[in-house]
Amino acid sequence: MEDKLSQQSKLEFENLVEETSHFVRTTFVSRHKKFDEFFRELLENAERSLNDMFVRTYGMLYMQNSEVFQDLFAELKRYYTGGNVNLEEMLNDFWARLLERMFQLINPQYHFSEDYLECVSKYTDQLKPFGDVPRKLKVQVTRAFIAARTFVQGLTVGREVANRVSKVSPTPGCIRALMKMLYCPYCRGLPTVKPCNNYCLNVMKGCLANQADLDTEWNLFIDAMLLVAERLEGPFNIESVMDPIDVKISEAIMNMQENSMQVSAKVFQGCGQPKPAPALRSSRSVPENFNTRFRPYIPEERPTTAAGTSLDRLVTDIKEKLKLSKKFWSTLPYTICKDERVTAGPSVEEDCWNGHTKARYLPEIMNDGLTNQINNPEVDVDITRPDTFIRQQIMALRVMTNKLKNAYNGNDVNFQDTSDESSGSGSGSGCTDDICPTEFDFVTTEAPPVDSDRREVEASATQPGCSLQTLLLIFLSLLLQRQWR
Repeated sequence: MEDKLSQQSKLEFENLVEETSHFVRTTFVSRHKKFDEFFRELLENAERSLNDMFVRTYGMLYMQNSEVFQDLFAELKRYYTGGNVNLEEMLNDFWARLLERMFQLINPQYHFSEDYLECVSKYTDQLKPFGDVPRKLKVQVTRAFIAARTFVQGLTVGREVANRVSKVSPTPGCIRALMKMLYCPYCRGLPTVKPCNNYCLNVMKGCLANQADLDTEWNLFIDAMLLVAERLEGPFNIESVMDPIDVKISEAIMNMQENSMQVSAKVFQGCGQPKPAPALRSSRSVPENFNTRFRPYIPEERPTTAAGTSLDRLVTDIKEKLKLSKKFWSTLPYTICKDERVTAGPSVEEDCWNGHTKARYLPEIMNDGLTNQINNPEVDVDITRPDTFIRQQIMALRVMTNKLKNAYNGNDVNFQDTSDESSGSGSGSGCTDDICPTEFDFVTTEAPPVDSDRREVEASATQPGCSLQTLLLIFLSLLLQRQWR
């Protein structure tokens, strides 16, 4: 009978802990699922929006070079899912490849070898053919993706730790104390008398001593998650970066078009005069290849928000739930002992089971944690042997907290050494002394000013032979340079 009651006590205790921790476990499970769904859909929407707009704007020219953009999104997805991707290097590679493709499109009268195009890509930083867009986008994308990936990793770690710790393995001393508290009243002929609340607290504090030790690191982890959540709502908002990414890349392409003469002249000067293309290709003029001016969507045509929500609403919801999960492990004994199925309740101090009889429970309540159980009157706890499994969860939380702190400061824990401090860009960019600006002046990219648009319209209207003039000017400048030499 005693063995059966021991097993029953153990089972009831395990069920109580699992039931009580249901809220914190489902918080991380459901919010991780929702955030992951939102992020993946956001990336898909951004890629689809760029593809639709570029097909409409540039037609066959884009379709022939679409793998450059497809690779960009593929690498962003791979980074998000935990791939070993250096965002800064990947973005640099994207702009270098785009420069190579565009350089060929604006100079169709020439044939470029692989070696020549490699030389062209080396001029990306020097010439800034895409204006300031690559630098700004690099800062925005790296910080936003670092924060988003680390945040979803944090939700994963919180979910795993909560799931593992809520599956308790009570010690023999704990099981004896549980049986005494739950079933000894039956032996004394008091089957309807429930345990005193304070009595229950000492039993639970002894049984859950190691779980309580998790609380300090758990609270630091939750605080770090809340800080990164604030970044996601503000300067590291992934939605404000990805939603208009098609507009930003097109802005860079427009900049390259406008400066094509200067870019080509400088490249020819540095890389040498390229070989003429075959007669069939050289007869094609630039406008037939690449003269389309992009016009951005009106707001009503922008894609709808991902996963039926916005990042701000999603993060606000997650923050509220995270705050409720603070101090969860140290308050777990109190939550269990408030359950009317378990104890007589805090208001009933005289007519409750105190471990010996129906009377007030007199011993003092122990403090939280393993070391404070040395004098626990109800549970025999070996304070010299911390639970190694719980210590592993503490370490997992500590590692994740450090990652979150890095993400809060705009740094990728895996690629901090690759930052470009001089330009304030890259995976470890722009933050000094653990301080980051609270907002950027380039969170959104506006449409070009009206005056500049008007000048372009007028120029295109008055220069029907623009491409021919461009080619003649480049040709004359090269002749002059040759004569000067």
